[in-house]
Amino acid sequence: MSPPSALPQSVTAGSQNPVQGAILVLGSAIVWSFGGTLARFLAIDDGWTIVFWRSLFAALFLVGFMLVRDGPRGTVTLFRNMGLPGIAVGLCFAIASTSFILALAYTTVANVVLIQAGVPLIAALISWLVFRERVSRLTWLAIAAVIGGVAIMVSDSMRGAVSPIGDALAVLIAFVFALATVITRRYAHVRMTPAACFGTIVAGTVAVIMSSGLAVTASQLGILVTFGALNFGLGLALFVTGARLVPSALAALLGTAETVLAPLWVAAIHGEIPSANTILGGTVVLTALLTYLSVEMWRQRRTLG
Repeated sequence: MSPPSALPQSVTAGSQNPVQGAILVLGSAIVWSFGGTLARFLAIDDGWTIVFWRSLFAALFLVGFMLVRDGPRGTVTLFRNMGLPGIAVGLCFAIASTSFILALAYTTVANVVLIQAGVPLIAALISWLVFRERVSRLTWLAIAAVIGGVAIMVSDSMRGAVSPIGDALAVLIAFVFALATVITRRYAHVRMTPAACFGTIVAGTVAVIMSSGLAVTASQLGILVTFGALNFGLGLALFVTGARLVPSALAALLGTAETVLAPLWVAAIHGEIPSANTILGGTVVLTALLTYLSVEMWRQRRTLG
């Protein structure tokens, strides 16, 4: 799942240990890239059941992570201090994580993750619309390219090759992650680990209401533990720890590893080969994003140098 604070327009405190930070962020992208592959191992018809168990194990992992890192009192303080920005980001996480599971029932893993690659650019567009932040000509060109690439990818759903519901959910994921990016950037002083944990709790609660039943087999439960605690929870913990140590443009660039690797894992393990339009549209999106991030990193290096 694409990183929520990957808007490449500000520089994080990279002077502490940027190498360690880069390794952690890259690790989070690699961990997240196995999400679609793990989901394909689940033989559970009700997507809401998957959402519940994944959210539960992710929440338990994140609580444990904060208890080890910050102690009981520090963990309570983190939740208390996240405020409305944290609640908003948590709700975005809840919508995105739920939509991710539901989307995989209707469309391919490649469609979902490649559409998410445009999150940093969608965030830049939201910032311009809401806060009237200046958007460079290069950013506008990249945004146009991303829109074009996504249009090529979702054209399969228009022809009936995949369900339009799946692609619509993928676009929703990208939008809410972009919104979380904007909020995170506006309230950079707020630690978002408890917000992520809050989001998993919200998603799990909604899933309990919507699910037709929560019973799963022991083997499926083992996959769900990995899917929730290690894929979702560990990935998020690695990212929020490492992203504070590197420039945000570099964090976003490293995050594209998920976009590249996720379709490869699913194709190799499950034989889910992306369509020609998905490959073409995804190439357009990735090219636009990598070009934009490369220029942003060059600009940040000049500013810091």
